[in-house]
Amino acid sequence: MYQNFSALTHQVLFITPPFTQLNTPYPATAYLKGYLKTLGLNSNQADLGIEVILTLFSQKGLGRVFEFVEKHQDSLSENSSRIFRLRKKYLQTINQVIAFLQDKDPMLAYRIVEGDFLPQARRFEDLEDLDWAFGSLGSRDKARYLATLYLEDLGDLIQETIDPYFGFSRYAERLAISAKSFDELFEALQGPPSLVTELMWEILEEKIQQLNPDSVAFSVPFPGNLFGALRCGQYLKKHYPHLKLWMGGGYPNTELRSLRDPRIFDFVDFITLDDGEAPVRLLLQHLSGELPVEKLKRTFVRENGVVRFIINSEVKDVAQREVGTPDYSDLKLHDYLSVIEVPNPMHRLWSDGRWNKLTLAHGCYWGKCTFCDISLDYIQRYEPISANILCDRIEEIIAQTGQTGFHFVDEAAPPALMRDLAIELLRRGLSIVWWTNIRFESSFSADLCRLLRASGCIAVSGGLEVASDRLLKLIKKGVTVSQVAQVCNHFTQSGIMVHAYLMYGFPTQTDQETIDSLEMVRQLFESGVLQSGFWHRFALTAHSPVGLNPENFLVKIPHPELGTFANNELEHEDPTGADHDRFGEGLRKSLFNYMHGVGFEIPLGKWFDSKVPNTSISKNYISRELQLEKDFQLKDQTRILWIGESPDLIVSEDEDTCDLIFSVKNEDLALELPLEFGRWVKEFLDQVSYQNPLLQVRQIKQSYSDLFGDFEELMESEVWDILCEQGLLLI
Repeated sequence: MYQNFSALTHQVLFITPPFTQLNTPYPATAYLKGYLKTLGLNSNQADLGIEVILTLFSQKGLGRVFEFVEKHQDSLSENSSRIFRLRKKYLQTINQVIAFLQDKDPMLAYRIVEGDFLPQARRFEDLEDLDWAFGSLGSRDKARYLATLYLEDLGDLIQETIDPYFGFSRYAERLAISAKSFDELFEALQGPPSLVTELMWEILEEKIQQLNPDSVAFSVPFPGNLFGALRCGQYLKKHYPHLKLWMGGGYPNTELRSLRDPRIFDFVDFITLDDGEAPVRLLLQHLSGELPVEKLKRTFVRENGVVRFIINSEVKDVAQREVGTPDYSDLKLHDYLSVIEVPNPMHRLWSDGRWNKLTLAHGCYWGKCTFCDISLDYIQRYEPISANILCDRIEEIIAQTGQTGFHFVDEAAPPALMRDLAIELLRRGLSIVWWTNIRFESSFSADLCRLLRASGCIAVSGGLEVASDRLLKLIKKGVTVSQVAQVCNHFTQSGIMVHAYLMYGFPTQTDQETIDSLEMVRQLFESGVLQSGFWHRFALTAHSPVGLNPENFLVKIPHPELGTFANNELEHEDPTGADHDRFGEGLRKSLFNYMHGVGFEIPLGKWFDSKVPNTSISKNYISRELQLEKDFQLKDQTRILWIGESPDLIVSEDEDTCDLIFSVKNEDLALELPLEFGRWVKEFLDQVSYQNPLLQVRQIKQSYSDLFGDFEELMESEVWDILCEQGLLLI
């Protein structure tokens, strides 16, 4: 096989098509660019999503929107008519608002919050007093929230008049979700281009002229990226037929595994599945004439009008330690928009701020949840990497981007690796801000959460799902509601915000269980251990245990036959469960209020339009479970760690006692001790400092007992309590 990768001259342009996120680039193209860099291969990348948004939401772009709307005034809704009447005000303000959301004109916040700078339409109708969210000093955040509403008003106009498929993060998503047939998508692609498509094509043309690639690769992570990718492919096939086009990403990985419709290859030439590194490497060698098509890996092609899937399992996937550091170098990192869609401190993290995306481990270390695609490679194959390699990559990315915010995008970050990463961050003196997705498992003790917080962790998100112990067991989540509450409390008490993914409509879930789940969620918010959440309607996917064995979950699939295009989400019947559809709006409304800290006293039935059962959960269930939490069980193998600074030891004049001076961020604390004991404490803290390898409790016990007696007496003393307050952790 050809191995001299640096001699390859094939130039690829990686593209993320519209639309994914406004505030930060989706990382797939940066991952692949970083991997090719390890092979000595150059590549380019572009996020067409943010570039189209910035072109559309500019004075020139909006001018083109209003020119089109002017020709169709007779059919406008009342809301769109108002926006059109205010068009001069929108054209006057749009460039400044965008610059403000890019943090390039921060002082505009003072004008925005005054209330008479931004034109307002429907999105502002339910605007309340925002002091509860932003206070009297949160002018910039409040202004970002108002500016986001302003953009959403314009988005409503564009969706009504310019492009019915428009959405800031979901473009033509309906066409791609569970599209068993390619017919509707194909028909939409034959229609005339909207202004959004024309702008995308203009930007794409500039990229081709500037970079002159040999092939273009589309990363399609979500259904809302597919239509944009195919529109781009349509343009390139017409104007640059010599270019080779390929596609990969989360959407093909889950939806297109049984692809049979050859028409999609009118828009792309290759579609790869699962981890992209090995398939991309082989595809580049093929396109350079070094490999025959039969040597491709996990790649769909069209041959003689028929779809063919080439597996090539002989070539192994690239180990995570060898994939390199994501390379964001040619993305317009300073042009992204920090928007606030919901003024909730935790919920806003998804849309506010520029986050460097990185992965702690490939796959999921748990890999048992029955609603999840655990049969697929991206979850099934668990492969962590070391904290040393992670921190090396973090340092590289900081040097490259100038940004110290990190979102670790794992399915579920492993607690032991999170611990090791936190210690390595402290050892290197790396000051970053980070958050990730977790399982609410018992290993997240209070002390481990304190360690994570000390390393820069500000938030975690995790799956509470159905908030019912019976259903959590059926899901094989491996947690109970009580355990979730206690873990949430540990995170919250350490200063780490918590978001819960919530689910309703799981097979056999009853009306009673749905209402009881809502009551559990209400109490978690009321007790202050949960800050944010989102209800998802259960979706039965073909690659989950429920989809693979529906009879085990008493589910009926009326149309089990596979379509010729996308096959992932399956229509299903739950004959033993509730009418789940009637709960969606009430769950959404109640959660929206709970996230704002209100509505806890409202009876649950008031949130719903139809009669629902009364909850069977006691009103103090969560608070009682928090009080009943068992004490930390110390074992000889428990690791002991000091995350504070080494104290100064000052010997008294009589040399019988000493003071240990602990300097923390806002005060000094003096601990007076007998001299011999004080010296032992200082030496002990130096031994278990985060700068040194972790020691186990049994290694410290012997040292103490040789000099002073029973180690358990020390742990029950006021001295021990003070040391713990200052940064002594048992993990």
